[in-house]
Amino acid sequence: MRVLLIEDDEEIAGYIEQGLVEMRHAVNRAANGRDGLRLGLTEEFDVIVLDRMLPGIEGIDVVRRLRAAEIDTPILVLTAKGGVADRVDGLNAGADDYLVKPFAFSELLARLTAVMRRRPANEPVMRLDVGDVAMDLIRREVTRAGKQLPLQPREFAMMELLMRNGGNVVTRAMFLEHVWGCDFDPQTNIVDSNLSRLRSKLREGFADDPIETVRGEGYRMRANA
Repeated sequence: MRVLLIEDDEEIAGYIEQGLVEMRHAVNRAANGRDGLRLGLTEEFDVIVLDRMLPGIEGIDVVRRLRAAEIDTPILVLTAKGGVADRVDGLNAGADDYLVKPFAFSELLARLTAVMRRRPANEPVMRLDVGDVAMDLIRREVTRAGKQLPLQPREFAMMELLMRNGGNVVTRAMFLEHVWGCDFDPQTNIVDSNLSRLRSKLREGFADDPIETVRGEGYRMRANA
């Protein structure tokens, strides 16, 4: 399974990651709520493990925002708070289970297996549609109003990230991580140059641009394009 681990305690995060990797599971780590939320919104995971007390955005708020964005990935909350009210808060926010620290790895693994078993398997997404732009994820094709667009692999990856986020803003840092697999570099213009070519292909033969620039933030798809 692919696990998103959102935990700011390096020792605990390392302990969990080591155990999961030894069990042949893939782990993506985030050390704060903001980065964890971004990964949860833009990447697909089988299960999410997050600490309740996180810097940036608190764990319960991360859960609420993921559920508000209709992300239904099973979520297990880790916490040092074992009170009934704390557990109720997490479950009411949309978490699937609650595990109090300290815990044995065997119990963590059992709970992850249980929350995944309780969730019905989702149908794989094969097509994305935003406005008049459609993406076939099986054939790796993008069309606008039925017209096929000749996209290069990185242009397709950028388009997919934009479409999966719908009306939400995609930042340059998100493009760099998702498409190029690297950290944010404020000096690079690789995102802007590739996005410019992508937008030219989308606009050819049409009066409007389906990608909107959100000044100071990033880019997003226009649903009414």
